[in-house]
Amino acid sequence: MSFYNIPNIGCFDEDCGFIKLDKCSDGQFEVGKDGVVSITATGDKKVEFIAFKDRTIAYVKSAMGYPAYYPVHEIKFEKPLKAVLMDLDGTSVRSEEFWIWIIQMTTASLLGNPDFELEEADMPYVSGHSVSEHLKYCINKYCPDKSLEEARNYYFEHTHREMNEILEGRGKEGAFVPSPGIKEFLLALKAKGVKIGLVTSGLYEKAWPEIMSAFKTLDMGDPKEFYDASITAGFPLRKGSVGTLGELSPKPHPWLYAEVARVGLGIPFEDRNHVVGIEDSGAGVCSIKLAGFPTIGIGGGNIEKSGTKPLCDYYCETFDEILKILE
Repeated sequence: MSFYNIPNIGCFDEDCGFIKLDKCSDGQFEVGKDGVVSITATGDKKVEFIAFKDRTIAYVKSAMGYPAYYPVHEIKFEKPLKAVLMDLDGTSVRSEEFWIWIIQMTTASLLGNPDFELEEADMPYVSGHSVSEHLKYCINKYCPDKSLEEARNYYFEHTHREMNEILEGRGKEGAFVPSPGIKEFLLALKAKGVKIGLVTSGLYEKAWPEIMSAFKTLDMGDPKEFYDASITAGFPLRKGSVGTLGELSPKPHPWLYAEVARVGLGIPFEDRNHVVGIEDSGAGVCSIKLAGFPTIGIGGGNIEKSGTKPLCDYYCETFDEILKILE
């Protein structure tokens, strides 16, 4: 079995889940030219790593037409631990099935087929990214004659209806369930004086009711008081309202994790190795890595299916396992 090295990421074998390429998908780089040693894509092909002899850059693709290149920084977990950055959907709260269900209903509405169901192969592409990325994937695969704007209208129609049903006590059972061990984990971090940041690619109107519901279930009070900083993808751009940046810059781009750490928690870039990010999705893992933080993957999400497990500095199944690493 042969191995190859990607600077600032690691050494990997041919069966790690990555995909080796001859050219970057935008045609800008080619193996063997201009110092390029290798080009490697994650299993879901969302991010491509262009490796040179002593450095690596990452190409984050975009279904919306706005890709970007980022440097890949050298990362090494160092103690003392100053902060933990945590994903919401799937990591802190088990809610991915609910939001995938909303995407499925949206696609069904576009098709005019209430019996439509997503396939298992769709799962890495309908969780962890932005709403628009999820919808664009479904449009491209199932209904290319439909527009993203039409899909977003259906999506928010379904979201508002189902969220209202949940608030009224009639909604989908088990939509938002705190992840096992999350309360004990968060309280242990607090007891150690570690700052905690909450990070989600979800829009505020869908993300905040989730964490409020979880904290109520756990009897942990107001999450705005508990977390040292929280960040979402903001508010949707729609006619008649003012939106915020969030649909083109979420995971796997680094900005949500970078902003919550640097701006929300006041941690300078040079201290980034004293910060860890915890994620259950491939997009989230890439986001943490590109923001320059040590990455801990947790089971239950799509990390393995998306072919991003090699990017994790650690991979655990429970919060107890993670706590032992952080101690």
